[in-house]
Order: sequence, then structure tokens, then C-alpha cells
Amino acid sequence: MKKSGIIFLMIMMLRITATAEEGMWIPMLLEQLNIKRMQDLGLKLSAEDIYSVNHSSLKDAIVQFGGGCTAEIVSSQGLILTNHHCGLGAIQRQSSLQHDYLTDGFWARSFEEELPCPGVTVTLLIRMEDVTAKVLEGVDDKLNQFQRAQLIQQNAEKLERAATQGARFEAKIRPFYYGNQYYLFVNEIYKDVRLVGAPPSNIGKFGGDTDNWMWPRHTGDFSVFRIYASKDNEPASYSKENIPYKPKYYLPISLKGYQKSDFTFVFGYPGSTREYLTSFGVDLTANKENPLRVGLRQQRLEIMKAAMDESRMVRIQYTSKANGIANYWKKMIGESRGIRRIDALSVKMRFERNFQNWADSTAERQARYGNLLSSFKSAYKDFLPIDLSSIFIGEAGLGIEIVRFASGFRELARISHNKQTKPKDLINVTESLKRNARDFYKNYHQPIDQKVMVAMLKEMSAKMDPAYLPDVFAEIEKEYKNDFENYAARLFSTSVFADSSRVLDFLDSYKPSRVRTMEKDRAFHLMTSLFERYEKDITPKMTRLSQQIDSLQRIYMAAQMEMQPQKVWYPDANSTLRIAYGKVDDYFPADAVKYNYFTTLAGVMQKEDSTIYDYQVDPQLKKLFLEKDYGSYADQDGNMHVAFTASNHTTGGNSGSPVLNGEGQLIGINFDRNWEGTLSDLMYDPSQCRNISIDIRYCLFVIDKVANSKRLINEMKIIQR
Repeated sequence: MKKSGIIFLMIMMLRITATAEEGMWIPMLLEQLNIKRMQDLGLKLSAEDIYSVNHSSLKDAIVQFGGGCTAEIVSSQGLILTNHHCGLGAIQRQSSLQHDYLTDGFWARSFEEELPCPGVTVTLLIRMEDVTAKVLEGVDDKLNQFQRAQLIQQNAEKLERAATQGARFEAKIRPFYYGNQYYLFVNEIYKDVRLVGAPPSNIGKFGGDTDNWMWPRHTGDFSVFRIYASKDNEPASYSKENIPYKPKYYLPISLKGYQKSDFTFVFGYPGSTREYLTSFGVDLTANKENPLRVGLRQQRLEIMKAAMDESRMVRIQYTSKANGIANYWKKMIGESRGIRRIDALSVKMRFERNFQNWADSTAERQARYGNLLSSFKSAYKDFLPIDLSSIFIGEAGLGIEIVRFASGFRELARISHNKQTKPKDLINVTESLKRNARDFYKNYHQPIDQKVMVAMLKEMSAKMDPAYLPDVFAEIEKEYKNDFENYAARLFSTSVFADSSRVLDFLDSYKPSRVRTMEKDRAFHLMTSLFERYEKDITPKMTRLSQQIDSLQRIYMAAQMEMQPQKVWYPDANSTLRIAYGKVDDYFPADAVKYNYFTTLAGVMQKEDSTIYDYQVDPQLKKLFLEKDYGSYADQDGNMHVAFTASNHTTGGNSGSPVLNGEGQLIGINFDRNWEGTLSDLMYDPSQCRNISIDIRYCLFVIDKVANSKRLINEMKIIQR
């Protein structure tokens, strides 16, 4: 599509007032697109109050936490709230048998007791800018896909360098609408983040994986961290000299609660959605990719959980790992079910028939778009076997921990074969590997990994396309007659990667002449075979076909906009700051079933089961419930509300996002979606899609009455009824 046509579409988009609650909207465009609709629904703020580069605004209190979640600043001293599951990795790394913060919780009683979290960062947006014209400068229809991508990358890198020159900021340009539009994001990244508080798992993870993605929910899914900065309030690596960050703005917290149909909005960093796929893309995700991933993850989870139930130490080691695997596993199940429930493929195909009729209605459109859908069909057909083979390598092959760890030694092998490698370079690599080894084996249980290896190799051998099966499988068939138990036992009994002492001893005495020994190691050989097949046979074809599909999708996106010029098109999520808005709402998941829009502490007690780890109730929480000692945090109905649902359009990455009322006050922390609504990454169903949030009053209640951390309460600006 010509650049002039794209610009025309963008202008049209800016002139249209939004009318739907669906969508994840660009904050800087609220004035043109959404603000009137939001105010009609109950917003009391202006667009400038939410996003401004000229004065402090709500955006200055919203941070991306750790690269995959959202958090919000709630005090003048850099205190931030996010989800317990977002902070889980940091909490786990601080835990041991002596200090089991996962099980028992953690609360710092002073600034000095707050725990550094190496590797955890928070990102604050300074400003964003539409740079579409500059990024697409020189781009025209004469360029092929490779030339187009190369020119866009060059233009983007030039703009990024200019945006950060002489400053302490980071700049990134992100594509929107599948490359029809581009925005520049200038960020500030803080690297000294410290753990302040976390509830015990019987509050922060109450209900475990059983309740995950489900409603009703009764989990106190929150944790507390603090941003530290230099004495000049600038980003700095960890130092005892650093001081609490002083934000431009922090969120006030409301104890007023909410009622059904109250306006709410979510401000955060949603990860990824694909709302504008063709029926071929939806079919691939829901009916091909998801079932394969679900089956492979199911087996790994069953092995992990059996071991975790038998050992407290293993539970500490594997809680974060299992949580990461299970979270998306259950989401994929719900997503595929939702796609089938609303017959999304039929909906997409009806639209495509209309699109084809529109494309064929004039000679000019027929020339530009007439073969678009048939090209999609052909590309997806070729892509399917490559895609599924890639999933087998990633989910099954690299799902084996020892294989994934051994992959880190590829660089050591590479420089060992290079006669120009300097001793200093060799030392740097081996020392880095030693540090990685200590971290890896701290949370590694070999019996789990051996069972996972057997299960995953069996699945690959039986179900993976033989054309892409790694060569090591022919060796296993020849030497072990496909006895994968025997193969795994032999590998773990002989491999240097099987335990920390072997690896560290190997690295301590490592010389380049020992590279052959490493390459013959069974774990390293298995890893190498997987990577060789992936890199030589799968990646080139997958890259070519992915680029082809991406190019088609870019054209299809522009064509849809041209076909429906009066529709307001929100961009797919891409881990950039967005606004989603809706209302507090209940829903009907099935015939004759209605779910209320909030849960209470009474529901926690109803679920209590002392024989099941995920349903054990914290003794202090139970005591407060029995005494009805809720302080100032009870709802006006007299109950302690725990969680609530609303119709805000959210996705992964929105975990930890603030849920705000019409006055911009914090009323909840988003932590999940309902299972029936997980299809919203592909298609939004307003009758079923609900985001789930912890009631901020429950969060404060736990901090104050359960943890007795009034110092944190005193930091916050709390708005009474």
C-alpha cells in the first residue's frame, strides 16, 4: 500500500470517536479517540491527567516490572505494588529452607531490611511519539520484503540514537498495526529494585493452579517492592548509598469500593494480542499449536508436582518454574475452548467472504487485494509442519533443563575452536558459566529432569514430523532400541552437566583442548543435535514463511481499515503502555449459571482444606475473619471483599496493572482473566471476557492486619469513604 494511503487511514482513525469498551488504547491518543467515551462512562479526569509530557500525570506512576508485568507507584518513596506471581521469581531467589519466604511470606520492618533483587528492573515511560513518516521514509512498493525490513530497521535505529543522544534514557521504536504505523518510546530504566513485602503463599497463591484463570477467585495476589535511585534520583546499579526513588506522581488509593457498572480503567503494559488474524491464523493457534503445547506441558507439570508434593525443598526450587509452565498451559486450554464456544472460525470466515466480495468489486482493489486470502491459505499450509516441529524443539527438547543449561556452553565450544581466542576471553566465559551454574543448580532436582527427558523424547520420537526429527533419535534407536529410560539413565550417570560439582570441576580446570571431551558429553551432544536441526532445517524455512505471513498481514490490516473507514481500530498489544476501560460487571458462564462480580473472605474459608497445600488458610487471616476484625477495609456491606471482575480488555503483561476508578484512584490490582474469556487475545467476547483484580482493600488489610506492616500503610495516600 502506498505511504499516502496509509497516512490517510491514520488521519481517518484520529477523527473517529471510539464507541466500544473493547481494546487496548495508546495513551497519547486518548484526546482524539477515547476521552469523551470514557467520560461518558464515568471518568472524571482529562486526557492530560492520564498522559502528559508537560506535567506529572498518571503515566508517571505506571512501570513495567521485570520486563513482563506491570506495577504501580503508591508512595512518595518509590513503593510499588504488583502481583505475587510477578514477584515470585525474586521471592523464590531470596528463599531457602532457613528463610522460606514463599511459604511464610516476608515483611521488611525498615528500609535497611528491604532485600536487593539482582536482575529485576522497572521501566518508566518518559514520552512516546508517532514516527511513522520518518520510519517509512524511502519505503515503497518497489522494495521486496527483505529490503523493506532492512530500510525500516536503519531508519528506526537512526531515530533511536537521536532520541537518546546525550541522555540517560533508552529509546525503542515499536511497530503498530502490523507495520503500518510506528511509535518511538523513550524510557528510563531503574535497576535497583528491592523486595519489601510478600504475603505467605497461602494468601498470595491461595487456590494455586487449580484456581488459576478461574472465577470466583480468592487469592491475595500481590507483592510489594521499592525502587531505589542515586542521590540525584537517577537510575543506578545497586548500592548501599542509593535512596528511595522520588516519583513525579504516585497513585492515591481509594477505600470507597465499587458497585456493579462502575467505570474502571486499567493502565499497564499488555504483552501480545492478535485480534486481526485470518481464520487460518486462528485455526493454527487454537486447533494446532495450543493442543500440542498443552499436552507437552501437562506431562512436565505432572512430573514436577509429584516431586514437589514429596519434598519441601523441591517445592521451593520448583514453585516459580511450575507456575511459569502452568500459567500459559491453562490459558491455552481456555483460549481454545473459547474459540470453539463462539465459533470464531465461522465469524472470521464470514468476514473474509465479505472482504473478498469487497476486494473483487473494483478492478483496482482486485489487483491489490484479490489474491490476499488465497495467499494466506497457501502460506499457512506450508508453515504448519515447520511450526509444529519448532514447538517440539522448544517445548519438549528445551523443556529438558539439562539440555537448556548445556546450551549455554555453545559459546565456550566456539571460542575453544578459535585459535585466535585470548586467554582473557576464555576466562571471562568460564567465569560467567560458573556463575550461571551456581544459579542453575540451586533450583535443580535431577530426578525431575530425568523423568521429563524420558517423557519428552518419547513424545518427539512418536509424534514429530520425521523430516525434522534431530539425528540423535536415529542414534538412540540404533544403540538403545528406543529405550528412552535406559538412554536417560546412561546420560545422567555420565554427563558432566548432571550435577554442579562435575560442572564446576570441569570449568575450574578447563583448557581449549578439552572441548572435544565436552562435545562428546551425552547431554551436550543431545543439545547440539536439537540445535543443529532447528538452526539448519527449521529456522530458515520458518523465517521465510513467517516473513511472508507478516507481509500479508500488514497488507491485510491496511485493507481492513480501508474496507471499514468508520471503524475505530485499536492496535494489538505489544508490551507498550496502554489504556483499557470498561465497567465492574458480572457474567453468565453457562446456561442457568451466574457469577457475582466480587468475592469475599468468607469464600476463602469455604475453600479451606488443610490436606491440600493450595487451600490451607493462614492462621492469622482466619482469626481476623472469625473476629470480623477488618479495620477500615471492609466494604459498606460489612464483608471483606477479596477480588472483583470487570470488562476491561487485558492480556498477559497486564498482571500487576492498577485498576482505577473514574477519579484515577487505585481500587484494585489486575492479576488474571476468567477462563471463559481467555480467547480475548484472538477475539473479544463482551459477554464473557472479564479481567480479575484483587480488591485494593484486601491488599491493605493483609499488609496492615495480617503482616502488621503499618509503616507501609502510613506511606500511602489513602482516600477514606
